Amino acid sequence: MKAAQKFALIIGIIYLAIGLSGFIPAIVSQSGSMPPSIEKLGVVSGFGYLMGLFPVNTPHNIIHIVTGLLGIVASIALDSSRLFSGQLGIYYTTLAVLGLVPVANTFFGLFPLYGADVFLHGLTGALGIYFGFFATPSLLKLFKKELKEDAVSGEIL
Repeated sequence: MKAAQKFALIIGIIYLAIGLSGFIPAIVSQSGSMPPSIEKLGVVSGFGYLMGLFPVNTPHNIIHIVTGLLGIVASIALDSSRLFSGQLGIYYTTLAVLGLVPVANTFFGLFPLYGADVFLHGLTGALGIYFGFFATPSLLKLFKKELKEDAVSGEIL
């Protein structure tokens, strides 16, 4: 199992666990006083703080579950795990940046992206970009080997 496959599997398990735990009331603290930004949030069902730290709601939990399942499925093959990791990196880095912008930190009223979520999404995005685009040189070696074989056989690409 290559590095990108391990990353996709591990991140898949982590995000699946985060998404499922967002539906367990004992783990999600229902804040008595909601921050002012929650007034902008269109979907307040299931709102709370996962482990008292990460703001979540029902759509946010569903997205984490889908991310986790996609990661687990993508870990089967190297090319799909690289594609998953790269796309995950791009999307989650974008979410981290949106979480820093006061106007967009609730993703247009769908789910919260502020607070500790910025750090979680930023770290996930950075790792996804690394494992999706840089960490598996074996594909580059395979590609160079194919080019070399094609050059020897005289085929024009």
